[in-house]
Amino acid sequence: MKKVIIRKTEEIENWRRNINREINFIPTMGNLHNGHIKLISTAKNDNSNINLVSIFVNPLQFDNKLDLENYPKTIDNDVKISFANGADAIFIPSTEDIYPPNNKNIKFLKASIELSSTLCGLNRIGHFDGVCTVVYRLLNLIKPKNLYLGEKDWQQLLILKNLILTKKLNVAVKSIPTERDFDGIPLSSRNIHLSRKERKLIRFFSNELLEAKTIFQQEKKISLKAIIKKLSAEKISIEYLEHLNPYTLQKVRVEDNISLLAGAIRCGETRLIDHVFLMKRRPIIAIDGPAGSGKSTVTKLIAKKLKLLYLDTGAMYRALSWLLIKENIDYKKCGNLQNIFKNISIVFKSNNNSHHDVFINNYCVTEEIRSQEINSIVSKISSIKEVRKFLVEEQRKIGESGGLVAEGRDIGTTVFPYAELKIFLTASIDERAKRRKSDKQSKDSQEIDLDTLKEHIKKRDFDDSNREISPLIKANDAIEVITDGYSINEVVDKIIDLYNNKIPKETQI
Repeated sequence: MKKVIIRKTEEIENWRRNINREINFIPTMGNLHNGHIKLISTAKNDNSNINLVSIFVNPLQFDNKLDLENYPKTIDNDVKISFANGADAIFIPSTEDIYPPNNKNIKFLKASIELSSTLCGLNRIGHFDGVCTVVYRLLNLIKPKNLYLGEKDWQQLLILKNLILTKKLNVAVKSIPTERDFDGIPLSSRNIHLSRKERKLIRFFSNELLEAKTIFQQEKKISLKAIIKKLSAEKISIEYLEHLNPYTLQKVRVEDNISLLAGAIRCGETRLIDHVFLMKRRPIIAIDGPAGSGKSTVTKLIAKKLKLLYLDTGAMYRALSWLLIKENIDYKKCGNLQNIFKNISIVFKSNNNSHHDVFINNYCVTEEIRSQEINSIVSKISSIKEVRKFLVEEQRKIGESGGLVAEGRDIGTTVFPYAELKIFLTASIDERAKRRKSDKQSKDSQEIDLDTLKEHIKKRDFDDSNREISPLIKANDAIEVITDGYSINEVVDKIIDLYNNKIPKETQI
């Protein structure tokens, strides 16, 4: 399509009505750098939507008139950069277009008090209100499908996500990790104002944050006092340095796996911010749900796409059930089970088809554990206290370093209660029976009775939900995903979107 520059709000409304594709929106204040380029190119590569870049220096974001006047303006170069990196259209409105005088229809918004009353919000009074006001105005004018933002302004990103949620806007937020310059400092339009000495100071500050991240990976702790002491020794003016929960921006808790180390300093007249994310382990996705809801298929695909370890806990219970039956072990007599478990090894190995085979005591049981015989007995065996204790311990050992997606019936409630993303995947009994029938007939020429399958599923649901040990329940913080009417790929994409919306991109690198 022809690349266009739009300058009036009425023009953008006409332009939007004449296109037949969804819009990716990249808002900027100009003076574009490699961080903006990454946003534009990411939007271009993500999908076939039309990419619209806006260039507007929002006066409501400035509490200092001189700062507004000195903000670098490089419109001609910004246009070239935008078009060269994937923009289809550029919106360059005037202040009067965005905030028409005496127009009572313009809503001046307030940012979330909880998210804006800390970090940058402490000294930049009204700044985030201005951000919310302009972005809300632009979103209503442009009506994009996706909004692309950088994680460098993490607090702003959280506030805008909250705005979209509270205003119930149908916009997906896509973020990219902080882009850094050759010397490690985060790219910013304000860097142009830095003298050589000031750049040296910001480089020292950023390197201290990155060093703290390295130390945290080894020791799982940081000392704000030690960092502040080193910064002060370099005569660096610290506005704030905080260790916080990355989602609430409140003081970090002991149980928080991912935390935020964020700071702001002043170099001459220029104020600069930086942050790093600290992790005790890599993120975990826990997917629970009843039998036949598609957990295994969905989890395998998510693991492959996100390059995470796939932990099939259901296969572990099935493998153990298979062994107990094969060895004629009376699992109802629990006294000897603990001794038996000492000699049991369950491992997963990748096969030539990029799938995982299940081995118990070096015997591959991938196909055998999916039999109807195992289906009818696994729920009873998995309800045995000694069995669950043994396998939960094994699963937690695997998950100590994180970086996995696990599925089962008590993953989010018992095995990994602190998983970063918990999904409760479910479907109607009719839908699950149809899937199980189709799956079994693809492997077995024998005709499967649909009503019989429904009864099996109902009984399995009852057994799983009413067992005494770790019953099948939805965790309080789990997101329910109902798969009726959706393809496997649609379900996978939805969960990956939830993961990307929850987990900072920087931690996924």
